[in-house]
Amino acid sequence: MKKFQSVRGMRDILPSESRAYRALENILISTVQQYGYEEIKTPILEDTNLFIKSIGNGTDIVDKEMYTFVDSKSKSFSMRPEGTASCVRAIIENGLQESINKLWYSGPFFRHERPQKGRYRPVSYTRLRAHETPEHRVLPGDGGKKKGGGGGGGGGGG
Repeated sequence: MKKFQSVRGMRDILPSESRAYRALENILISTVQQYGYEEIKTPILEDTNLFIKSIGNGTDIVDKEMYTFVDSKSKSFSMRPEGTASCVRAIIENGLQESINKLWYSGPFFRHERPQKGRYRPVSYTRLRAHETPEHRVLPGDGGKKKGGGGGGGGGGG
């Protein structure tokens, strides 16, 4: 009888380690919420073209490292190799550009890289994303004051 094992480059996170992860996650969640960040969760599977357009065709990530599947209707899906593209897609698709400017996300991301000691194919990380909305926009050279908030001066355009 075949003995089942985890897939090469993947691993189980057992209860003792899982408790440490959960404690760290709870501290992180509490901290980002204090600073006004809101959580967004996006699907693990996305249309492959989202990553081709955002990361770039011809990059190692797109050409060699994505886990990509073709469904029965010949549509290509990939397990997310990073979170930015999915986050921006969700903001645009759901019309949140004007209303939310501080988001955070975490979760597993997948790249088909050669496994090495201590380095696995799924990686979990948390990222904070801040983007401008009209009511929070900071104009170049305005000294960091909000739009309509008064004089500016100083500083170049960057």
